[in-house]
Amino acid sequence: MSKKKAFPLRINPKLYEALERWAADEFRSVNGQIEYLLREAVVNAGRMPGKEKSREEKEAD
Repeated sequence: MSKKKAFPLRINPKLYEALERWAADEFRSVNGQIEYLLREAVVNAGRMPGKEKSREEKEAD
């Protein structure tokens, strides 16, 4: 398993509550949900080096 970078995150309590509900709906931890959302945003922006295509590139194929 690859190592993950740990860092503190300050977040608005209401935003955290919304992320908790969303994560529960998708059977993820809040940390997993945040990582998923960040990864999707990076891929969709075309900023993920390497293996993944952005959503726009996938739709164009």
